[in-house]
Amino acid sequence: MNSDELLKFSLDLGEQMLVSGAEISRVEDTLQRIAHVFGCKSADVFVITSVIFLTLTDSEDRSVTGTRRVSRYDTNLDKLHKYNDLSRYICANVPEIDEIRERFEEVKQEKGYSLPLQVFACAMISASFTLFFGGSAIDAAASAVAGAVLKLIVFAQSKTKVNMVFSNVISSAAVCLLAFSFVRLGFGEDSSKIIVGNIMLLIPGVALTNSIRDMISGDIISGMLRLFEALIIAFAIAAGYILVALMFGGVTL
Repeated sequence: MNSDELLKFSLDLGEQMLVSGAEISRVEDTLQRIAHVFGCKSADVFVITSVIFLTLTDSEDRSVTGTRRVSRYDTNLDKLHKYNDLSRYICANVPEIDEIRERFEEVKQEKGYSLPLQVFACAMISASFTLFFGGSAIDAAASAVAGAVLKLIVFAQSKTKVNMVFSNVISSAAVCLLAFSFVRLGFGEDSSKIIVGNIMLLIPGVALTNSIRDMISGDIISGMLRLFEALIIAFAIAAGYILVALMFGGVTL
């Protein structure tokens, strides 16, 4: 594999790992290991949440540099696990580029769970959280319906170029509107329990966890960026609730 091919593949792999939910240290370590196993004299990698910078220097001191902008995320820990397995396979066997590309594309093109299954899972998760936080059976039923609708809204927004903040404001507002409406119509007893069961689906848990892991690993800049991203999402969720609460008189029913 020549330096240009190695650079392009490394950037592709790093991008997909970030998109799938990898922490910064994992991406940097993976790209460095792959570069060294293919004979690079050095591999200078700098990764933050939205950009990958990579410079490879071969045994003859010739360098190639590339960057990759990462503008979207689609957390998929199953794919991340398979990308990790692929990197280990590459380091252990040093296969040809055609085989590497074929294996990489197989993982990249894998389809996730079907939309109906995701809708059902979100409904069950929402209902479970509502019960966990003290909601009644009818609150859980209302939460399940709201959770299913929320997933459809999130799916529809994923097909557009709507930004992250606006997307979370709309999603949160939709959930709160449903919760308040259900209680007004008698399909639910406590709107706060219905809301909290669904809001848990929007909480950026992976981003928050990875921010702490990045900072502990010494990647302070990346960790802070992820932390601020998680906080902005949290504020957007709160903004959606506030907008709907004001429409319904500013109080929780």
